[in-house]
Amino acid sequence: MFIVVIAIISCNKTTNKTKSNNNTPPNSVSQTETLLKNLFSLREKGYLFGHQDDTLYGIGWEGDNDRSDVKSVCGDYPALIGFDIGDIELDSTKNLDKVPFDKIRKAIIDQYNRNGLVTISWHANNPATGGNCNSIDANGNSAIASILPNGKNYNTFQQRLSKVAAFLQSLKTENGTAIPIILRPWHEHTGNWFWWGQNSCSKEEYIALWRMTHNYLDSKGLNNIIYAYSPDIRENYMERYPGDEYVDILGLDLYQFGIKGRKNYLEKLHKKLTEIKKLGEKHHKLIALTETGCEGIPDANWWTGTLKPLLDEYPLSYVMVWRNAREKPEHFYVPYPGQDSEADFVSFYNAPNTLFIKNLPKIYDPI
Repeated sequence: MFIVVIAIISCNKTTNKTKSNNNTPPNSVSQTETLLKNLFSLREKGYLFGHQDDTLYGIGWEGDNDRSDVKSVCGDYPALIGFDIGDIELDSTKNLDKVPFDKIRKAIIDQYNRNGLVTISWHANNPATGGNCNSIDANGNSAIASILPNGKNYNTFQQRLSKVAAFLQSLKTENGTAIPIILRPWHEHTGNWFWWGQNSCSKEEYIALWRMTHNYLDSKGLNNIIYAYSPDIRENYMERYPGDEYVDILGLDLYQFGIKGRKNYLEKLHKKLTEIKKLGEKHHKLIALTETGCEGIPDANWWTGTLKPLLDEYPLSYVMVWRNAREKPEHFYVPYPGQDSEADFVSFYNAPNTLFIKNLPKIYDPI
């Protein structure tokens, strides 16, 4: 994790990084620090567009080389691609969406090589119940309490963290450079659908879980990680904040539900992004819309009529929409060729302040 100190004097920005771990791979600290600096600077140009699982599969296809629904529509790749490593902790060869980890690793390296960014989430299985990420103890017992030091599942969870660390350590180029990763652990914790949600643990337990995760990965030399904190829309955004030294990006996850949900979506986003903008300034953090979208995109003008006018009001680093599920044709968040919002997405792409691969500077080099 990197602490970035921002001083604005005649529009100049300076940064100061933490000390690197002795186990850190060559160039990983310098590239990650440079990336953070560049993301602050790029806010003056616009915001990066991201898409979950973009090059892994899409509507009507899976595993095609260099394919992407975004690219098929606008001729360019997203600046940022999201991936999930749920089930890595179980020694599975595939993630929770049945994509082989070898393919995920290759897709991450490919995105880096095309000068793009990568973000990773972890829908972790519950080590206390043996169930998935949505498995919550019916008796109200805290799974997190059981995996903290002295908890009965502490050793089990440490083993699971080791699997996560091993995968992250494997994300290197041919010359051994560790790829900078935006890691989004324990996301949407202000909701109640995950075993780390607010009704399933105390504030102190959640903060301890985040810090333990961060410190474990740091002890493995993974100083190429940028940490994103991403609650959902509920109140008390900072109540379970683990601290400035553990977080680089203040994020938010929020979706629009159908055409009728547009008004509610805009009202909630405006309110929360206004709050997060102020928090970003106070804590000297980047801010991002870490997950969003409208399933099926029923509004043909959603990109320029709903999303873009809202994004333009805030100094966001990036926005990421969710995946185009090849196994559920109605579950998609970017258009594919022939989809109703295709033309509007091209207009969104052509706007000068929406950043895709082709209009990014060399993001890992000083700019």
